[in-house]
Amino acid sequence: MALEIQTSRTEHKGKPKRDLRNIEIRLPGRSNTPSSNDRMFFTEQLALLLETGESLHGALTAIVTQTENPRMRAVVEQIAQDISEGQSFAGALKKHDGVFSSTYVNLVAASETGGFMHEVLQQLLEMDQKREELRNTLVSAATYPLFLISFSIAVVLFVLIVVFPKFEAMFSSIYDQLPVTTRWLMTASNVMREYWYLLLGGIGATIIIARQWLVSESGRHKVDHLKLHMPVARDVFTQVYLTQSLQVLGLSLNNGVSVVESLESCRDVVQNSLYRKLITDVETKVQAGAGVAAGFAEASFVPDLAKHMISTGERSGNLGKVMSRIADYYSTQLTKRLDMLSKLAEPIMLLVMGVMVGVLVSSLILPIFKLSRAVG
Repeated sequence: MALEIQTSRTEHKGKPKRDLRNIEIRLPGRSNTPSSNDRMFFTEQLALLLETGESLHGALTAIVTQTENPRMRAVVEQIAQDISEGQSFAGALKKHDGVFSSTYVNLVAASETGGFMHEVLQQLLEMDQKREELRNTLVSAATYPLFLISFSIAVVLFVLIVVFPKFEAMFSSIYDQLPVTTRWLMTASNVMREYWYLLLGGIGATIIIARQWLVSESGRHKVDHLKLHMPVARDVFTQVYLTQSLQVLGLSLNNGVSVVESLESCRDVVQNSLYRKLITDVETKVQAGAGVAAGFAEASFVPDLAKHMISTGERSGNLGKVMSRIADYYSTQLTKRLDMLSKLAEPIMLLVMGVMVGVLVSSLILPIFKLSRAVG
């Protein structure tokens, strides 16, 4: 696959000069941002090399040769060049905010002054791994129910579009004697076959309108509100958000990052406007001298257990450690809850599919029996 290389030029003594720090490598058809796996590989290799006594610039140079992804390789090359020019590691990382979050940069900045960078890098790697495990857990929990729903819809469409038309002429002679479900399904079959273009147009228009509403401020706010207040979903999303945000807060506080900077780092970790507002409110409380616990205490969707533990951690001076413990606790609880919901969804979906198949079969078989008795 060809690479498109964009460079910027700066004037120097009247001649254009190539600035390597502004090189962008783009892959056609792909995002120009390296993936989380690229970042985890970078973090793991850098932590290992620093632990063995390698210098920072030497470690970065070695990682360049080991990085297969050309997009990430360009990022590492630029970071190594910035380090050789005397910039701080955190300052070099900050230029690539699409790869390294503010949490990552703040923790590296704290470790540079404290002299424990490889320990912080190892902790950042573990945080990324936990986040990846959480994402995989959510995906696996939703995959099977979505498969069953898709399969059920496909079966219904196949029966209505392919099977029912074959019996339409046969059933027309006893239409008044047909079961209600058979007549409804025959009508649905006729509508789908004769007005399919209108149905597809309506579905397409609905999808477009729904997408426009979801990306609007009011739509996002409404969906975010439902996530934190709808039964069943409320508990799942609350545990997801607490796990994500408290992992960042705990890791930041444990490594000497200030409370305000830690809160700023975790504000964008959670993709929910209500929860981001909570973090902003907590930050306001901290700046006013009220403390972290006071901000969390006012949120109705935060469990009482989390509020009490945060309050205890703040009073005892172990807020970072307590937040890490809370994040681990809710991560475990989330895994258990998702496992329970997936096990509960399986029999429910099978029951729904059984009812649907039963209705379809009975709507075909009963009229056939009536016809056979009439012929006999």
